[in-house]
Amino acid sequence: MKYNNIIQGKFLERPNRFIAYVEINGEKQVCHVKNTGRCRELLIPDESIVYVEDHGTDTNRKTRYSLIAVEKNKYLINMDSQAPNKVVYEWLTGGKFKPDITDVKMEYKYGNSRIDAFFKRGDKNCLMEVKGVTLEDNGVVRFPDAPTERGVKHIYELMKAVKEGYEAYIMFVVQMKGVKYFEPNDVTHKEFGEALRKAEKSGVNIVAADCSVEPDTLSIADYVKVKL
Repeated sequence: MKYNNIIQGKFLERPNRFIAYVEINGEKQVCHVKNTGRCRELLIPDESIVYVEDHGTDTNRKTRYSLIAVEKNKYLINMDSQAPNKVVYEWLTGGKFKPDITDVKMEYKYGNSRIDAFFKRGDKNCLMEVKGVTLEDNGVVRFPDAPTERGVKHIYELMKAVKEGYEAYIMFVVQMKGVKYFEPNDVTHKEFGEALRKAEKSGVNIVAADCSVEPDTLSIADYVKVKL
């Protein structure tokens, strides 16, 4: 996927989950934050170099800019929480996951939830839940960075789907390149990690992949080792 009109800036502060103040060309600007996670390890006041998308002045948006990516040590991290579903769609429809995939549909209603992706693999119906990962520590990436009861609910929905004959996947999209491995963040949300391990034993496929990240592009690159 590609962004337009990317500009470099310096992160100043984040007064709430939805906006941040960024210094752009020497001026303080308000930016929409497309990630409601805490991201405290990424957004360090008066220090973090960030990349924003400039939507221009001829728009109905409340903010002209959107925060897209941030530099952290050797990593360039995309922190757009809407991006993982978009790159997974490109990945699935481009035949890069498995060659025999058809009928890809995003935001598929199943049970009492909306699962991120439905597709067919041969004559098999498949469901995939997508999670974007931005939390990194010494090359180890973890999810979630905050408790997610919704995420736990979706795991159990996929376990139910397996019993009903679906092929099910949980796809962790690591929004950076060059990490060591992925693991659930039991310290932040033990219940999520426990549910993930139950799902794997129940036949749900747990998959993680990193991304090629540039300030203006994002695409799924290589599989990442999963440690449960």
